[in-house]
Amino acid sequence: MALIRLALVAVLLGLLALPQGAAAQQPERVLNLYTGRHYDTDQRLYDLYSAFTGVKIYVIQGDADQLIQRMVSEGRNSPADVLITVDAGRLWRAEQLGLCQPVVSDYLASRIPDHLRHPDGYWYGFTKRARVIVYAKDRVSPSELSTYEDLADPKWRGRLLVRSSSNVYNLSLTGSLIAAHGEPFVEEWARGIARNLARTPQGGDTDQLLAVAAGQGDVAISNTYYVARLLASSNPEDRAVAEKLGVFFPNQNDRGTHVNISGGCVASNAPHRAEAIEFLEFLASDGAQAIFALGNHEYPVVAGQALSPIIEQWGPFREDTISAAVFGANNPRALLLMNRAGWR
Repeated sequence: MALIRLALVAVLLGLLALPQGAAAQQPERVLNLYTGRHYDTDQRLYDLYSAFTGVKIYVIQGDADQLIQRMVSEGRNSPADVLITVDAGRLWRAEQLGLCQPVVSDYLASRIPDHLRHPDGYWYGFTKRARVIVYAKDRVSPSELSTYEDLADPKWRGRLLVRSSSNVYNLSLTGSLIAAHGEPFVEEWARGIARNLARTPQGGDTDQLLAVAAGQGDVAISNTYYVARLLASSNPEDRAVAEKLGVFFPNQNDRGTHVNISGGCVASNAPHRAEAIEFLEFLASDGAQAIFALGNHEYPVVAGQALSPIIEQWGPFREDTISAAVFGANNPRALLLMNRAGWR
């Protein structure tokens, strides 16, 4: 709780650093937010922003794909001002469907690195998720691990755990590999992954971690914050699971570890465009970045920000700087290649 209290103070300080006018008190201003995120941390952000700016946030929360379809159905009459979702693939899909409008903001451009935002401003990333290799400490040495590509090696036969091919995190990881190696290589790699699976893909990232700890496999592919959640859990059984696991950042000797984003866009028919832009700028402020990092164990997109002590203990790592727009756009092709290779 001490970390959260510090983060709340940081938010207020960060709000003071927003561009001129972003925090001005104006009565009866509203923002309609469609969000695929479902974290308590986010509600704290909304409450603080509303308290400081006077903007009332109406939140529609749900599955990201369903929210995107809802916006399509609503068309020009959609009340949505901002769409927030996880994974560049969904942001790419929303942009392709005409649901996002370009935003030119010097503040956002100065805060968010090029590879974590759309080149034409259609969407911006606000948190990062490193997709890493998690291993059983008692059965795997870090010296045995190296790259995503190596996971297709026969030495991992019957030892690998991972979500299904249709999972958006895996689509984006595979999309980044397409950009790095081309489609023929990636299809063969996906075939090797399918051969090495310890079981038919099932469940989410946490399920893969639990299975590694239970001895059903030796290595898994997971986002870092799932491991951090187990370590931070008030449930001693969760912490016991996490203590059995090690975190390894792949590809440190070449392009770096794949990093995905959670991000947002201003809706193409936003009735409150000014408030929508101000809200996106708020999410890039120092205070909001601190809340994201300390409250949900995500990596901030803005350089120099504090990290959750849990993920900080894993140390710095080389990050793949391929544009999120590129691997997001590769999602459909990635699914075709993965399914054709037998990774279902």
